[in-house]
Amino acid sequence: MQKPRVIKDFDKLDSPIQEQIKLVYPTGFHEHLISYTDKDGNERYALPFETDEKYYMVRMSVSEAKRIVSDDDDYDDNGILRGAIQEEYQEKYQDVDYLSDYDALEELPDEDIDD
Repeated sequence: MQKPRVIKDFDKLDSPIQEQIKLVYPTGFHEHLISYTDKDGNERYALPFETDEKYYMVRMSVSEAKRIVSDDDDYDDNGILRGAIQEEYQEKYQDVDYLSDYDALEELPDEDIDD
């Protein structure tokens, strides 16, 4: 059975999905964007994110991806997910199986942690 595909803006996603996306992409989003063609034939960009139930394409341009991270207090001035926040989200979503499939879930080295 194929998972439903959801195309949404980041700010329209539920908080738990936003938090899980941050766990998967602790160094920001802009380098992970993929391009796709919308129904009108226009090239668009999105951040891929997959759960057990759905496949998300989180719509954003490169500049929006950078702005989202720079405006979010969960990220430090270098665009890295703060260590305390990362730990909080890892604990909160420790029972979410699909998150372990993402390589980006590795913990940041101690010297990069900025609380």
